[in-house]
Amino acid sequence: MRPDIGIIGGSGFYEFLSDSETVHVETPFGKPSAAISIGAVGGRLVAFIPRHGKNHEFAPHRVNFRANLWALRSLGVRQVLAPCAVGALAAERGPGDLVVPDQVVDRTWGREHTVYGEEGPVVHISFAEPYCPRLRAAYLQAAAGLPVSGTGTLVVINGPRFSTKAESLWHRSIGGTVVGMTGMPEAALARELAMCYATICLVTDHDAGVDGQEAVNHADVLQEFGKNIGKLKELIRKVVAVIPEPEHDAWARCSCRRVLDGMKLPFELP
Repeated sequence: MRPDIGIIGGSGFYEFLSDSETVHVETPFGKPSAAISIGAVGGRLVAFIPRHGKNHEFAPHRVNFRANLWALRSLGVRQVLAPCAVGALAAERGPGDLVVPDQVVDRTWGREHTVYGEEGPVVHISFAEPYCPRLRAAYLQAAAGLPVSGTGTLVVINGPRFSTKAESLWHRSIGGTVVGMTGMPEAALARELAMCYATICLVTDHDAGVDGQEAVNHADVLQEFGKNIGKLKELIRKVVAVIPEPEHDAWARCSCRRVLDGMKLPFELP
C-alpha cells in the first residue's frame, strides 16, 4: 500500500507517527530533509517528513523543498498537509491562534522555485488560488471550536533573520495576515507536481512592530510552538480522518490534481 497523504512538519514538529516504517528516498534534486516515516493514522496511510530535518539542521533558505515534494510524490502522496509556525501581522491575532490562509505573497529569493526549467518545454502552472480548497475545508472542519481564521494571506520572507519593524508594517499594509519563512516555494512546487496542498499556520508571536512587539526571538517562538504542538498534532489527525479517499469523485475532479492536464512535460513525473 502507498500513502496518499503527506505531512510536512515545521519548526518544533519533528515527529508524528509512533509506529512507522522509515524510507530513504533519492531524488533528481538530491536528498530530502530527512528519511520519510510511513504509518497509519485513523486507518489512513500517511507519510511524514520534518521540513527542517530531525534536529532542525536546515535553515529556511536551505531546505531542499524540491527533494521533499518529489520524494513524497514518488511514494504515492498526492495530498499534502503542511503546518507551520508564523508571526501575526495584526494585533487581534495572538499566540495559539490558527490561520488557514487562502493566499500567499512570496518574498523569498535564491531558492529553487521550480522542478522544471533545466530543459524544455517550458511549464507554466496556474497559481491564482495557491491552496487546495478541499484541504482548506478539511482543516476548518477539524478545527471547529478552536480559535481559527478561515482566510488570510501568508507573507513568506526569506529568513533566516526576522523582519524589521518597517518590513513588518509594510507586510501588513499590503494585506498580509501572518508571516513565515517556509511556505514558498513549497506550495508552488506541490502545484507543479499536481499535488493538493494546504497549510495551517500556528501563531507563535506578534511580528516586530505589531501590538508593541519590539523584536521576535527564536527561542520564544519554539517555546510557544512547543506549548501547542500536542493540539496541532491532534488537529492534523482529525484532518486526515476527514480528507476524502483518493477514489472519491471530489478528489478526482480537484483542479490541483488536474493542473498539468494537456501540458507537455520535459520528463515523466514519479
